[in-house]
Formats: sequence, structure tokens, C-alpha cells
Amino acid sequence: MGSTPIRLLPGLSVPNPIARRPAEPLGRIGPLEVRLARSASEVRTAQALRYHVFYEEMAAIADAETLAMRRDRDAFDRICDHLLVLDHDQMRTKRFRKATPAIVGTYRLLRQEVADRHDGFYSAGEFDLAPLIARHRTLRFLELGRSCVLKPYRSKRTVELLWHGIWSYVLQHGMDVMIGCASLEGTDPDRLALPLSFLHHHARAPEPWRVNALPERRVAMDRLPEEAVDARAALHALPPLVKGYLRLGATVGDGAVVDHQFGTTDVMIVMPVQALSARYVNYYGADAGRHAA
Repeated sequence: MGSTPIRLLPGLSVPNPIARRPAEPLGRIGPLEVRLARSASEVRTAQALRYHVFYEEMAAIADAETLAMRRDRDAFDRICDHLLVLDHDQMRTKRFRKATPAIVGTYRLLRQEVADRHDGFYSAGEFDLAPLIARHRTLRFLELGRSCVLKPYRSKRTVELLWHGIWSYVLQHGMDVMIGCASLEGTDPDRLALPLSFLHHHARAPEPWRVNALPERRVAMDRLPEEAVDARAALHALPPLVKGYLRLGATVGDGAVVDHQFGTTDVMIVMPVQALSARYVNYYGADAGRHAA
């Protein structure tokens, strides 16, 4: 793997030094470190963070087991890699155990070869991924999901570290395309008509990269005609994560899906590595060296 070049942008190819280095840690800014979870205990802590954000801060509806466990978890957790941001200035202690840094941010990563050995991608429950993957059989897909950050850490450097970790992971594993569901808060598409219509008219994926919502779950995104969309107001209404994806060069699928459990309306994000913004690649470095630990 270490000798395989990484294709970044058309005409740009570099060696893959990340693949020859240990995967962890992936980066650091001051006391904050990004790396993959190393234990079941760290995954459980990430699940507890997700529960706090999704169920206590946002509008997700917990079933009895989730409420009792106070962790957001599902069957995909056991096959995914869990990217973590840890704060070494906030050490947590447990009786008879060594103090550990607090986990303050997380992302869930699922590589295509792992998904293929199990039950596929999580987002296939909302979007028809099969035609996209069939059109690009030679490419390797990486699903991103379950992104959340503890409220006091929702700052530029935490998000920057998460993306540095993802970029390092992409290089390490030779991934070609990033996909995943991104959520707009709320389950009434008519109340989200402005941002959904903006995404449909201005950020829809070109046909070779287009993904359709499953017919039985699909809600239309083009709820307003293009001339009625106030782009500035729509961008203001979009969640920061979705705006971040768009700045990276991502596009969105066709049709949205209402997720009543999480109280959201989801769109499909598609980010081919070769289409990533050159500014992003240059900022983090072609070898993900900017915040290397």
C-alpha cells in the first residue's frame, strides 16, 4: 500500500507516505488530538457523546434501550472505524484506571470493502447507492457519518482536526470517493423548502455521480423554483456541516429523506477525491502533513 501513488486532482499524483506510517495519532493542534478509537471503551464514550448531541440537544427520539443505555449505537458501530478528537487538557479519571483525555468530537468511517463483507452502507437505507457504485466499479468508496462535537468545542480548530483526520484516513486507505447522509434539522420538508431548493438547483451532483433517494422514502427537494431561491438566505439556513461539505467541492443527490427517529431531513453528499477543492488539498497538505503529530 505504501508504494501506491495517491491521485489527488487531475494531473497531480503523489506518493502515499501516510500508508507507511502508523495510523494513529493522525494530527494534533495544541491539546487537541485526532486519531481512531483504540478500544471498545472509547467507542462507548463516542456513543455517549452522540447520545448527548443527538438525543439531548437535538430532536432524536430514543427507544427504551437507548434511553437506558444513554448511548447512540447501532449494528454498524462494530464494523466502522471511529475517528475521535481528544482534549489532553481535560483528563477523565475512573476508579482503578489510568486517566484518559476527554473525547470531544467523533466521526464514523466505513470503507467499501468492509461494508461489502457485512450489510452494506448505512446510507443505503435511505438512498439507492447501487447504481452509483456500479458506474464507478474501479473506485473505492468511504462512508462518513454520525458526526458530532461537544458544544464547547464547536470551533474552527476542532472541525479542522476532524477533517485533517479524515484526509489522513483517505490517504492511508487509498479511498477515491466520500459519501454519506447529511442532516437538516426538522422533519417538515415544506419548512425546509429554501435550503432544500438551493441544494437541488445549485449543488445537485452531475449525472455520473447522482444518487437517488429510495422511492418509498423520497421527498422532493425542488420545492421552490430556481428564481425564487435567495441564495444568501439559503446558505444561512444550511447547517455548518453541509456548508463545509459544499466548500470542499461536494455535491448532493436527488431527493431527500425524512428521518423521524433523529428529527431530521437527510440529503446524500457525494465527494470524489479528485473533485476536492485544491484549496482544501493545499491547506492540509498532499501528505496530510499540516497537523501531523
